[in-house]
Amino acid sequence: AIYLAKKNIKRKGILEEYEKEHYNMLNQKINYKWDFVIMQAKEQYKAGKERKKEDRYTLDCQERAYWLVNRTPPGMLDVLEYGLDRVTDPNENKVNQVRQGWVFSPPAEFIMYYQQAILKTRVKSSVSLGG
Repeated sequence: AIYLAKKNIKRKGILEEYEKEHYNMLNQKINYKWDFVIMQAKEQYKAGKERKKEDRYTLDCQERAYWLVNRTPPGMLDVLEYGLDRVTDPNENKVNQVRQGWVFSPPAEFIMYYQQAILKTRVKSSVSLGG
């Protein structure tokens, strides 16, 4: 609630449609505490303005990343999702995926190899050599 209230203050009421719905739903559910939520959001916004630009930008990115992971916007793939669905671009038209009558589908061996390569842990050579 505080995140959405702060975003609402920062953007002067311009929120995405799904954010407006969540904002209004939260306002209805915790109406008895809403003044406190708005006060917290204003204080966090003021404190953010007093920080250095780099710190403010870093905290903003961290906060946005947290909410992308925990509350994925509708229509977007989950950022932690993996597999074949993750490779496709949800914004791309299905017509664009078919080029000249064929669809690119890599062999299963390639897919398994790259999935295993991604999951493989890496060790620095200086650490493994003990130096």
